[in-house]
Amino acid sequence: MSDEERAARIVAAARDLVGAPFRLHGRSAERGVDCVGLAVLALARAGHKGMPPRGYGLRSGNEAVARGWLAGAGLVETDGGGPGSLALVRPGPLQLHLMVVVPGGHVHAHAGLGRVVEMPGPSPWPVIGHWRMEQEERWRLSF
Repeated sequence: MSDEERAARIVAAARDLVGAPFRLHGRSAERGVDCVGLAVLALARAGHKGMPPRGYGLRSGNEAVARGWLAGAGLVETDGGGPGSLALVRPGPLQLHLMVVVPGGHVHAHAGLGRVVEMPGPSPWPVIGHWRMEQEERWRLSF
């Protein structure tokens, strides 16, 4: 699968989850997802498999730990956030959040609104970095 096809599948999967309920540690469109669940489901549609991180909460603000999770999952940091990549952002001093980059904006699990939403434009929060899946990589570590 080409990088463009992979990105298109991730974007389509993220957009298919718009409207799904928010649920911390959720991994199901029907029962709910959080930002990690959204990323796991979107990447899985493009062939990324394995165990997502565990043991995190709404106030998991340790950037080094999050970077370790992303690297351990087989994702690589990129210079820019093209469609299909994940944006790690800091919405608050003790918060980290993952969003899926889509053309014209981001899809993310919004705890305050209680559902997955598509947000136009650039991130309203400081962007720590962008990650993408490597071809043939998988979620390799269980946290």
